Amino acid sequence: MTLGITIVSHVPEITVGIEKLIKQVAKDVPLTLAGGTNDNDIGTSMDKIIKAFNENQADEILAFYDLGSAKMNLDMAVEFSDKKVHLYNTALIEGAYTAASLLQANVPLNEIEKQLQPLVVKQ
Repeated sequence: MTLGITIVSHVPEITVGIEKLIKQVAKDVPLTLAGGTNDNDIGTSMDKIIKAFNENQADEILAFYDLGSAKMNLDMAVEFSDKKVHLYNTALIEGAYTAASLLQANVPLNEIEKQLQPLVVKQ
């Protein structure tokens, strides 16, 4: 089983920036992006998220997002995916970066989730 990451943000450029950062420490981790609406405006798109899940080479996805409405679209997209998707309500950059670097080092998912706990955003 392989694990990959999907980044969801309201701003397409944010996903591209995070990808650039992550590739510095985790070049072998499958990474896909879903930034902005279908028209590349500010917002999120369930269609873009589903496409990111499908294009990700991994069997399971660790999904990170920026705002609550992105989570709503993620929740709906998960229903249409054949892959198991783990959603993380962490600080977006720190959470995705931490998970990617640990995946690159072949750290198991349960240990990654322990390391993500301090980064969880309190509601």
